[in-house]
Amino acid sequence: MIYVVRHGQTDWNKEGRLQGRSGLPLNETGIRQAEELKGQLASIRFDYVISSPQARAIQTAEIASGLPVQIDGRLDVFDLGEADGLRRSEVTLAGPIPDARIYKGMEDIQGFMQRVFAFMGELEARYGQSGANILLSGHRCTTGCIGAYFEGLPEDRNILRYSSDNGAYKTYAFRSSAS
Repeated sequence: MIYVVRHGQTDWNKEGRLQGRSGLPLNETGIRQAEELKGQLASIRFDYVISSPQARAIQTAEIASGLPVQIDGRLDVFDLGEADGLRRSEVTLAGPIPDARIYKGMEDIQGFMQRVFAFMGELEARYGQSGANILLSGHRCTTGCIGAYFEGLPEDRNILRYSSDNGAYKTYAFRSSAS
């Protein structure tokens, strides 16, 4: 079973700021959310815990699982470039993401989805038939993209509809799973 966790709250989440690679560690609420998540997942024995390289995702995975975390850059947050840290209310969007014609340095959304899908494909090939319990810790964008891997790309291509709230998780199973 795949447990897809979104990191707990940070001060930028609380302030309504876009949070990319310049993001902050968990705040007190985020730590509490991760501890609550640990209680919700207490009956699960995780075989693997894999996280985005961002501190907030690593903290959440460590607290929630109580296990060492493997870091994989393919789970990193979508690079928001110049939009990183801006308040949502200040940002000009192109669909669900900041407009790349305005904000320089943004990651290409197709490239983002390809890297997350490639990670998931590799994970499925390696562990899909093993019945392993795997915790993946990431961000609004990565939890949404992982959801799209399992549920399919929405017609409007807005993968954020599959995202989890801060400190929440969703479960998925590989189609080839032995369970």
